[in-house]
Amino acid sequence: MEGVKLIVNKALSSHFQVTHTVHMSTLGPSNYHFNATYVGDRQLSPTEAFPTLVGDMDNCGSLNAQVLHLVAERIRTKAVFQTHQSKFMTWQFDGEYRGDDCTATLTLGNPDLLSESVIMVAHFLQSVTSRLVLGGEMVYHRRPGEEGAIVTLAGKYTALKWVATLNIGYGGAHASYYHKANEQVQVGVELEANTRLQDTTFAFGYQLNLPQANMVFRGLLDSNWCVGGVLEKKLPPLPVTLALGAFLNHWKNRFHCGFSVIVG
Repeated sequence: MEGVKLIVNKALSSHFQVTHTVHMSTLGPSNYHFNATYVGDRQLSPTEAFPTLVGDMDNCGSLNAQVLHLVAERIRTKAVFQTHQSKFMTWQFDGEYRGDDCTATLTLGNPDLLSESVIMVAHFLQSVTSRLVLGGEMVYHRRPGEEGAIVTLAGKYTALKWVATLNIGYGGAHASYYHKANEQVQVGVELEANTRLQDTTFAFGYQLNLPQANMVFRGLLDSNWCVGGVLEKKLPPLPVTLALGAFLNHWKNRFHCGFSVIVG
């Protein structure tokens, strides 16, 4: 978070919502984003409804669009398109199958039949028990003169108040731990080791909820000597949320701060 950001959300109907975002930055060029979201009638859960169309365009004419559709009860599809001004940068197609105790996903990124290039990502997760999930991921890429694949194994254990994950692959390992102490305090740690870069990073974060004061505070500390914090304050009865953030990197001697106003 840096500079000044204003976000205005407006629900035009139960299916259609628009968002205006103005960001005045001190580190880069300022920009404006217009976002439109359409949500269909078929709702599977409080957070899932189909079909869903999301479009975001900035003041330079760059577009980021997503389309989510429910083909069958267990099969979901998604298409992502991204342009930089008038040039196509990304086109991606996803297919996901959700079984009773497993999930399989196949992603095709930037497929090009003429140049014979593609990026393919396959995921599979299997519930071994009610708390333990094991799976893996394979990333395959092909382009003229280059071809390769990377396999990663993953595991996740979910308890009543904490969650632990572990990913191990050719490029290194990633582990995380999240714990919900109570309704007000949540903490998390993350460790990542990269064997190719010979680098290991560690991060610790926490979130403090103060519902009586309508406030949420999030803090961060990592092994790169970066310390940060974000304070969010709701201002009832107005539909306004004020956020203040500051980050300091002791190693690089860099400091930046900012605030944002969210309306709606």
